[in-house]
Amino acid sequence: MENIKDLDLGQRAALSPKQAREFFRKGQVLPTAGISAGYAQANLMIVPRELAFDVLLFAQRNPKSCPVLGVLEAGEVSSELLASGDIRTDVPKYVVYENGVKIAEPTDLTEYWREDLVTFIIGCSFTFESALMDNGISVAHIDQGVNVPMYKTTTRSTTAGAISGPMVVSMRPIPASQVADAVRITSRYPAVHGAPVHIGNPGELGISDLSKPDFGDAVQIPAGSVPVFWACGVTPQAAVMESKPSLAIGHAPGHMLITDIKDSQYQVP
Repeated sequence: MENIKDLDLGQRAALSPKQAREFFRKGQVLPTAGISAGYAQANLMIVPRELAFDVLLFAQRNPKSCPVLGVLEAGEVSSELLASGDIRTDVPKYVVYENGVKIAEPTDLTEYWREDLVTFIIGCSFTFESALMDNGISVAHIDQGVNVPMYKTTTRSTTAGAISGPMVVSMRPIPASQVADAVRITSRYPAVHGAPVHIGNPGELGISDLSKPDFGDAVQIPAGSVPVFWACGVTPQAAVMESKPSLAIGHAPGHMLITDIKDSQYQVP
């Protein structure tokens, strides 16, 4: 197949991380939920070296939203998380911010790359979706062929240096009878956000309308399902928008880095 969009859900799930990244390196764009099942996916936050300590401290103070899986030192473009890969080209789509304002959504960062850029690779809840599905819990955005819905909340992240902003959450509607199972399953993946931060009434998080996510796409909520919210690795981008550093780069929400690390390596007993 020449285009990843021509693959059905089973074929996308069966791709190796390297195969998936090769599609993205060609400039093909698709949200990564359901791709390379069994492998961890990750958020990105790329900043100049002088801001890196503040971002690291922000992650340390907000581990639920920002669980760090790895850090590429200034100028580095690969690591064991993406063997033979290139952080500048191997994500479907990026977001470039200048002074907190989005200026571009490229599929290739070569034009924007600088040797002083430090990359934080942050755990993503897409990683535990295979475990949910393996236990008979459907994932609405995969079933409906859309991006996961993400929302800014009124819950504030803990400030670190020049970085501050709201917590962002992702939402998955879960049948009421399976909510306890979803909590149990995802709690075993603390490196990729772990257990939900909220179940039920979105108004308690300051979310007024589930049909209008701040990032991603709205999903249809089946009858009998409850909205369940997990901390989200887009939280650093919300902080960038508020804190307005001169330059910051992230993944386009829902368009993740697919790593070479098995989901199971992030599972705890």
